[in-house]
Amino acid sequence: MKKRIERLIEMLPCESDCAIITSDVNRRYFTGMLSSAGTLICFRDEAYLIIDFRYIEKARNTVKDCTVIQQSDLYSQIKELLRKHNAKRISVESMELTLNGFSQLREKLSSEWEFDTSNALSRAIYTCRTVKDDVEIEKIKSAQKLAEEAFSHILEFIHEGVTEREIQLELDFKMLKLGAEELSFPTIALTGANTSMPHGVPSDMCKVRKGDFVLMDYGAVVDGYHSDMTRTVAVGEPTDEMKNVYNIVLKAQEESIRAVKAGLMGKQLDAIAREHIAQAGFGENFGHSLGHGVGMEIHEYPNASPLGTAILRSGNVITVEPGIYIAGKFGVRIEDFVLVTENGCENFTNAPKNMIIL
Repeated sequence: MKKRIERLIEMLPCESDCAIITSDVNRRYFTGMLSSAGTLICFRDEAYLIIDFRYIEKARNTVKDCTVIQQSDLYSQIKELLRKHNAKRISVESMELTLNGFSQLREKLSSEWEFDTSNALSRAIYTCRTVKDDVEIEKIKSAQKLAEEAFSHILEFIHEGVTEREIQLELDFKMLKLGAEELSFPTIALTGANTSMPHGVPSDMCKVRKGDFVLMDYGAVVDGYHSDMTRTVAVGEPTDEMKNVYNIVLKAQEESIRAVKAGLMGKQLDAIAREHIAQAGFGENFGHSLGHGVGMEIHEYPNASPLGTAILRSGNVITVEPGIYIAGKFGVRIEDFVLVTENGCENFTNAPKNMIIL
């Protein structure tokens, strides 16, 4: 298996002599090291990580695929490397670099070098990151296993009278206690009519009542990799309408997961769930995309949306999360995330999906 930096260099435009990477997540992807600073410079024959004193010892012990240099005068060091490798044209992260950051880079490096400000480097990075290797897959599985342990715990915690905020905090604490590096995103924990808001914010005032749905969307990060899951459970006996909507969402999700495979376009996958929900009479109540990529960031490519033209590739990890939201009444979302394979997918989510009544 080729090293990540080697794969990236092969994807660079032939006229580019090197790439400068400064975004935290991309730097971590290529070096394997978490830090809040550092400059990665990749040439066609060698790569360098310039990093300051705070991280130098860790970098020397952990970074394997490039030469580690302690930062002193950053731009002088960059110039020295550019001249050493006879580089003339530099690719930059157009999708991550701020206008101020680029202006400073261009000013400090003067007119001696040209810059490729197209999306070529960013797209090459995304291409690398969207296809997960075996190491990444194991980290994602670990993150999901941790989140599911928290789900088992929260089922014992939820009861009539507990607030949304208390559910959120209990989930968060449990994931961190189990070893999560951090949370994948701010945990969503909603109940009653609030479940009709796909990305509602947990409240200290809203308490679980008998007959309510509780919707929880959350995830954990393990060694830089995210998990993402949503489950909707009932507290006390739900109404027939609630049961009907739940089963529609569940069948839409199951049909979509069965259809996942390499070669399918994102919008084709989205259409499977959307058509099922529309035929059941709730088309206007499913207003978000079916899914998105997951990895070192909670939202990555490819997307499974009505406009998603990306082709699913073996090694992509994507969510499958249809929902129905009836304003002022309730909402249901069920989310798993899966590894795309040539002939199907592997579902990383093992938490039960049939309606749970607490």
